[in-house]
Amino acid sequence: MNYEDPILNRIINFLNSIHINVISTNLSDDTFLPGLSLKGNTILIDQAKLKYPGDLLHEAGHIAVTETHIRPLIGTSEIGTNWPNLGDEIVAILWSYAALHHLKLDPKVVFHPDGYKNASDWFIEQFTSKVYMGLPLLSWMGLCNSEDFPEMKKWLR
Repeated sequence: MNYEDPILNRIINFLNSIHINVISTNLSDDTFLPGLSLKGNTILIDQAKLKYPGDLLHEAGHIAVTETHIRPLIGTSEIGTNWPNLGDEIVAILWSYAALHHLKLDPKVVFHPDGYKNASDWFIEQFTSKVYMGLPLLSWMGLCNSEDFPEMKKWLR
């Protein structure tokens, strides 16, 4: 993939490097987020419909924190209606913060004004103040050491 947006390119290269595949395709207008859909360990992207490149990091966070044996079910009816649960949502948000920190991106790339139910500024304030809700769970998953966060030990559960 060769996208013109350097931030999008950086995000895609990072995700591919940690074995979350990003595949360019045409998507319908009824996706949960514009221009994005999940299927197993893969993010399908329709650049013409994508509004915010940082949404890839949040969706990648969902893939990353899901148990390995459940990941193939993502994007299918077999995943069930309780995925992602609230704990998964919280750690996916925190994971995406660690990823944007790793990529040296402005937090507003992920926590843009149209996301997070008008709480984007609150998330930025919490994380830049080193208040990391969900950190014990992310650490329990083996992805980081609490004392070193936002540095990660590994990116996939």
